[in-house]
Amino acid sequence: MTLADRLRSALSRGVEPGMILLTGDRDDIDLPPGDTLLPAAVLIAVTDRAEPGVILTQRTETMRKHAGQIAFPGGRIDPGEDIVTAALREAEEEIALPRDRVTVIGQADTYRTVTGFQVTPVIGVIPPDLVLHPSEAEVANVFEVPLEFLLDSGNHVEASVEWQGHERHYYEIIWNDRRIWGATAAMIVNLRRRLQWA
Repeated sequence: MTLADRLRSALSRGVEPGMILLTGDRDDIDLPPGDTLLPAAVLIAVTDRAEPGVILTQRTETMRKHAGQIAFPGGRIDPGEDIVTAALREAEEEIALPRDRVTVIGQADTYRTVTGFQVTPVIGVIPPDLVLHPSEAEVANVFEVPLEFLLDSGNHVEASVEWQGHERHYYEIIWNDRRIWGATAAMIVNLRRRLQWA
């Protein structure tokens, strides 16, 4: 069975009874009247190798939002785009990942961010060792983390912080010297719970 087949099968199984998915970090925030969440998409690009990895980026320190944070390539959905098209476009713009090299597996669970986005992850398989070039304006670095490491619940550390008068709970994943946290870590936690990867 190919990696794409394994991922497609795992994604289609659904969540086990009693398994709770993280919906977002806006549950305790009252949106102003007329304020809505903006649709966004990210690409979870899994490398097709014996020990698959996941492509992540580190944002530049000059970004207006989420400066320096680790994220999946992605962003806002433009008018007329669907979720998959947006995820592939953003990955091409941010890390020069050719969209025709991505085998799209499907969509994972949406996540609401404190910055006002409803993000849908798109899972895709890509050939190993593609040469990726980060966009200087947005991406400081692009790197690969082993899928097995990311989906190991033992690496998912719960933490909390006081923010806007609320105690906010979040996950973080430390890989080498990199701290993956916030919405990116939450989407990884959801992915583990949905895929039940072994």
